[in-house]
Amino acid sequence: MDIRKVIMKTEFDVGPIDVFVANAGIPANGGTEVPNDEWDRIWRVNVMQHVFVARHLFPIYKSRGGGSMLITASAAGLLTQIGSLPYSVTKHAAVSVAEWLQISHRSDNIRISCLCPQAVKTGMVPKGGDGGVAGSDGTLDPKDVAQESIEVLSRGEFLVLPHKKVKVYMQRKASDYDRWLKGMHRVHLAMGELTRKLPPISAAKL
Repeated sequence: MDIRKVIMKTEFDVGPIDVFVANAGIPANGGTEVPNDEWDRIWRVNVMQHVFVARHLFPIYKSRGGGSMLITASAAGLLTQIGSLPYSVTKHAAVSVAEWLQISHRSDNIRISCLCPQAVKTGMVPKGGDGGVAGSDGTLDPKDVAQESIEVLSRGEFLVLPHKKVKVYMQRKASDYDRWLKGMHRVHLAMGELTRKLPPISAAKL
């Protein structure tokens, strides 16, 4: 079922949508060697879902005087993801979509919040795993992330950062970009053996 049908069916069968949580996401390990079809899949899920939601839901929101949307991106969209070029690119794009929608639709009383966690205990983290590079600051319970997202949405704020160190990393990145890149390169080297041994993760396997 496509997003337009989900929106229309929900509006008809359940009632008006007050908050739409765009939470779908898939990973893809690797760099420039990742196949084109994998790039197409991750782009449509991690980026275009947000575009499609806005395309079909925002006219309804505008007719009713407003609404809210939570876009799940990732800390990778503010920083980067070691070992995954497609994930880094698409999560940066998801943050950009969220920013653009917030800037463009503020006067329509449409509130956008952008969720950018590191590791969360979901199906994307192997059972018993530590979340890899993204889990260096701990792996959070989805209920706690959801609660913080609700609180940020209710305050009308944009950025949801369940892992508080992400804001520190962002500030370091902004204050000295070259130093931050060198530091991330050291992380890349330290994690290189692990990430090279990881097989590509296909959406078909999820």
